[in-house]
Amino acid sequence: MEQMAPGSPPLAHSSAGSPPLVYRHRLPVRIMHWINVGCLVVLLMSGLQIFNAHPALYWGDDSRDSTRVMQITQKRVNGELRGVTRIGRAEFDTSGVLGASRARDGGYAARAFPSWATIPGPQWLSMARLWHFFFAWLFVVNGIAYLAWSVFSGHLRGDLLPTPMELRGIGRSVRDHLLLRHPHGEAARRYNVLQNIAYLGIVFVVLPLIVLGGWAMSPMIDSFAPGWVDWLGGRQAARTLHFIAATLLVGFAAVHLFEVIVTGLVNNLRSMVTGYWRLPK
Repeated sequence: MEQMAPGSPPLAHSSAGSPPLVYRHRLPVRIMHWINVGCLVVLLMSGLQIFNAHPALYWGDDSRDSTRVMQITQKRVNGELRGVTRIGRAEFDTSGVLGASRARDGGYAARAFPSWATIPGPQWLSMARLWHFFFAWLFVVNGIAYLAWSVFSGHLRGDLLPTPMELRGIGRSVRDHLLLRHPHGEAARRYNVLQNIAYLGIVFVVLPLIVLGGWAMSPMIDSFAPGWVDWLGGRQAARTLHFIAATLLVGFAAVHLFEVIVTGLVNNLRSMVTGYWRLPK
């Protein structure tokens, strides 16, 4: 979760015997956070539906068997449809989830990702593309606004950039996280070094890669500024990078949600709705 920006009024208060309640998240951060949540859910599920139209990834400028690096498909085994995921030369049976998901009649439907994971429906490519493009631009605008706010408010320098001493404590921070040991009291006000690295990596590496990969697949953007797609290895390579970056973002979101739950779901949700957060004992 976001930390209180430098210079923010503490506004701490507490009832008898309770840890102090502090004003942790300013209104702009809370608004941009929930816009991001909505955008990411729609982008993920509409993106999976777009991927279902051609469930394979390649490295290069074209799509051939020799350039394919991943594929979600199906095959018949003793007359039964089975889902198969191929990564390089390795092949995995992923029936029930990837390649062949359960259908209403009890059998299997040939589909890369199951229908419950895709919007706006089980198979509606044109509308999924419209949803994906609209929310992608909303996500980009919101991200620029957040970055600008972080720079001018001091949040980037004061909260996200780790100090040299914190960088030297990476090993201890890894051990504490593996043991589910989290800071308490005043120490909980500031990000630990792993949070710093994760947020900076997402903001300055993963998200720009997602955006660039998405732009590289757009003929309109390519015609406006031709030639730059080759910097990413070609159009199909850009699609693969887009998919990999999106997977990393989903992984980050899963870890983030896990940490929100184990460190106090109600407390963390309250802080992102009202701005107020109770310091852990």
